[in-house]
Amino acid sequence: MALVLNEEQQMLRESAKTFIQESSPVSALRQLRDKGDEWSPELWAGMAEMGWTGITIPEKYDGLEFGYVGAGLVVEECGRTLASSPLVSTSVVCASLIAALGNDAQKQAMLPAIASGELVLALALSESANFDPAATALTANSSGDGYVLSGGKVHVLDGCIASKLIVVARTAGVPGDKEGISLFIVDRDTDGLNVNPVLNADSRRAAELSFCSIRVPSEALLGEAGTAWPELQRTLDIGAVFSAAELLGLAQEAFESTLGYLKERKQFGVPVGSFQALQHRAAQLFCELELCKSVVLKALQAIDEDGPERSLIASMAKAKMAKTAQLAVNEAVQMFGGIGMTDEFDIGFFMKRSAAASQEYGDYYYHTNRFARLKGY
Repeated sequence: MALVLNEEQQMLRESAKTFIQESSPVSALRQLRDKGDEWSPELWAGMAEMGWTGITIPEKYDGLEFGYVGAGLVVEECGRTLASSPLVSTSVVCASLIAALGNDAQKQAMLPAIASGELVLALALSESANFDPAATALTANSSGDGYVLSGGKVHVLDGCIASKLIVVARTAGVPGDKEGISLFIVDRDTDGLNVNPVLNADSRRAAELSFCSIRVPSEALLGEAGTAWPELQRTLDIGAVFSAAELLGLAQEAFESTLGYLKERKQFGVPVGSFQALQHRAAQLFCELELCKSVVLKALQAIDEDGPERSLIASMAKAKMAKTAQLAVNEAVQMFGGIGMTDEFDIGFFMKRSAAASQEYGDYYYHTNRFARLKGY
């Protein structure tokens, strides 16, 4: 497939850019941080009105069914302004799992609610600082007409604001086995489930969850017991690609802001942008970002096509964007000079968000290692 956008996708990008810059500039993130808030329900309602909360959901469940390429363009624009919302967690990651594994009753109950913005979900996956989905140790033991869940989860994105959680649990096998992994829909206010917020460096909050032998009915099981790994792997590929799309928007905005500053700041009576050494560094970053645009678009297309190279391309996109985003924000802070280190200037927010987003759905090292394994190394 050609690495170009069609007319509808280009129109979506423009509308997303206009909306997000007006509704959630970087100053909005600063205000959320200063007030101690995690997200803006008003922004979420606006996203729902724009149709973004249902952008990947099938039309039969009141979604737009616009595809992952279109959704990725929206997330890229959100990355440009560091907009904080549960869009990826709820409308992309969790919606994909429900659409693929849910029965008719589960789909009818949740997908339209996600599409309308009424329901916020989060994926409870990681159990340690290392991203290793197969290492799931939280147990789900069959008991009567339901299951008993015991264990813990860490770094659950949007887990503090979600009303429901999709919990990755083990119904068979031992940590490290890909077989025996199951998914459960759990209400956040279930007795025995403790939710503790953890403040990240980027001023957003993740959740630490403790499951103290909580009981869930059999209807909470998503798909068949012990067989969730293939679809979980696909969904984590989707999450990695969308994380890369956010990083692409973030890196582009950091680069463009830096260029603007280089043209304004003067040393020895001339703009510092006229210095050849800085021009070379800016040119290198420009080339890296142009390459990244193609990589991320190719990865989004691979998710839509769901072909045999999906995981390979997803890891390539996340690893490349994690490295390039780090380069972009580091160069930005250095070229801004002393002012770039101050809280009064926005560029520091980009560095902090880049560090956090690069860890989500697998970091640079996880994805370079997986890419190598998939290539037979």
